[in-house]
Amino acid sequence: MDSFASRIDAIKAAHLYRKLRTLSTPQGREVVIDGQRVLLFSSNSYLGLNTNEHICRKAIRAVEEFGVGSGGSRLVTGNMAPHMRLEAAVAEFKGSEAALAFTSGYTANVGVISSLCHKDTVIFSDALNHASIIDGCRLARGLTAVYAHNDMDDLLQRIRHLRPRQGFIVTDSVFSMDGDIARLPDLASIARTYGLTLVVDDAHATGVLGATGRGSLQHFGLSHDDVPVVTGTLSKAVPSEGGFVCGSSSLCDLIRNTARSFIFTTAPSPSTAATASAGLEYIAAHPELVARLQGNVAYFVEKLGRIGMNIQGQSPIIPIMVGDEEKAARAAEALLALGVFAPCIRYPTVPKGMARLRLTVMAAHTREDLDYAATCLEKALAAV
Repeated sequence: MDSFASRIDAIKAAHLYRKLRTLSTPQGREVVIDGQRVLLFSSNSYLGLNTNEHICRKAIRAVEEFGVGSGGSRLVTGNMAPHMRLEAAVAEFKGSEAALAFTSGYTANVGVISSLCHKDTVIFSDALNHASIIDGCRLARGLTAVYAHNDMDDLLQRIRHLRPRQGFIVTDSVFSMDGDIARLPDLASIARTYGLTLVVDDAHATGVLGATGRGSLQHFGLSHDDVPVVTGTLSKAVPSEGGFVCGSSSLCDLIRNTARSFIFTTAPSPSTAATASAGLEYIAAHPELVARLQGNVAYFVEKLGRIGMNIQGQSPIIPIMVGDEEKAARAAEALLALGVFAPCIRYPTVPKGMARLRLTVMAAHTREDLDYAATCLEKALAAV
């Protein structure tokens, strides 16, 4: 036990220690955290649908009809009507031929990438891809070549050097810690030219990008011919849990039969699947929510610019770079004391020396909320 304590002491000395904070209210623009009422600027619930009455009623009805557990993996006894309805809803929302639901976005990426690749495969992976993509690449049997973040010249150099017989380009669409957007039209063009398959994780783009929130393909005017494999989560703008892959029927059939993270995992509860379906349907029927979110993002970025913070981005993820881990932790505490919750992000989530405050904008935020958060952020940074 002493070795455990000494490791914790080392983490604390490096200003990398984390602790759980407890919310005692539902997630909305304002919450109570550890007894303190604050404005929430760290949630991935971009559209603020966690307490939506219509979606909650759908979840309750699913519990009443199907109970609270799935009782097995999808391929044994756990496949229920809500799971099938969810996959149809994902495919319709994403405009794909088919979809396959997973228990999380993490298991989707790990399962899809490790299933598609074999020993002669080369995976070209963006340097800032999510941990689930990185772990999927590690589990795959092929070679992984990491290219500099959003750097098409570096990617091309690596492709030309390796000249793979079969290869994949894998990227986030919206990068979770930096908030910038992948250059998907360029990636699609490169993939076509060199006979590679483009795989895009739309976790932070679903319900966020595009005129009606369909994600990065809609944002760029691309099709599933350009991006044959799209993964994502059902736990951010969509207010539930789970993940998915969508594309052709043959793709989904292959993943269903080969992905260990699908085959050997108990299916999501039927109420979770029903909640996700209701969330997708609600977003599709209310594009004004997506427009409100996008308007809030533009307003907040402009507001920060007025106080000297040069933020470039179109996503709700707003990183405020601090660098030093101790300073970032103190800035987050100062911000919390002013009534705004946006915790600092440190190693190993980001590289050492690149600690930051990661703010996220929600459709539920008012302009007054955004003004107040900007003012408090300026004060908190000045205090450290």
